[in-house]
Amino acid sequence: MAARFMLRRSSQILRSIETRPPLSQSPKPILHPFTTASPDPATTPSTLLLRSLSTLRRGPTRPKKIDIGAKARQMQNRRLWTYALTFSCIAGFVVIVLNQFQDQLVFYLTPSDAMEKFAANPTKNKFRLGGLVLEGSVAQPAASQEMEFVITDLITDILVRYRGSLPDLFREGHSVVVEGFIKPFSEEVRKEVSTKAVSGKARGLDCFFSATEVLAKHDEKYMPGEVAAAIEKNKKIIAANQEAAAKVAS
Repeated sequence: MAARFMLRRSSQILRSIETRPPLSQSPKPILHPFTTASPDPATTPSTLLLRSLSTLRRGPTRPKKIDIGAKARQMQNRRLWTYALTFSCIAGFVVIVLNQFQDQLVFYLTPSDAMEKFAANPTKNKFRLGGLVLEGSVAQPAASQEMEFVITDLITDILVRYRGSLPDLFREGHSVVVEGFIKPFSEEVRKEVSTKAVSGKARGLDCFFSATEVLAKHDEKYMPGEVAAAIEKNKKIIAANQEAAAKVAS
């Protein structure tokens, strides 16, 4: 009401000002032909006053409505992305730990199993071999500081080279466990190995076993269960082959 009253009052004042006769007649100015005599209507006092009064009539602007649903969806998406990134990081960490743990695991294998795994993936060449020390295979070549012997599972023979003293319970013909790496034969190694006939089968392979540790624990009959089972299985295979050969010969 106050703004409407002020607007009405200002309109009356403007009308009285515009209708009031001039006090003195001033001579009309001589206009240049290239000038304009009409003033800008937007800069007249009446227009400026009306514009200022019209801005007074404007009320306060209404605040925009907040979309609660959209904000909730945005928060939910952020939460889902956080969960996804956290789960990915945990899964990656678990995979890395399992790979490292698997690389450090060393299983008991027979020479046949070790050669098969090495042929499938030469990058993983660390093994723990178990088997029997082939009788007559222990030797120390004059040209080398390493002891050598042959481990067999009755089917596959592999030459083992070890630098150090062998355990007291180490015996030919008895079980033994060695830990180390399968390596390919080099010309230098082939010159150093012994030329015993008993190790000829092992020398015929393309690789040998470089042992870092020789284990002969508990007693002279010590052997891991899986290795003992594999040797017993090989014994049965050899016996069956011998029987089949005898039947064919007869």
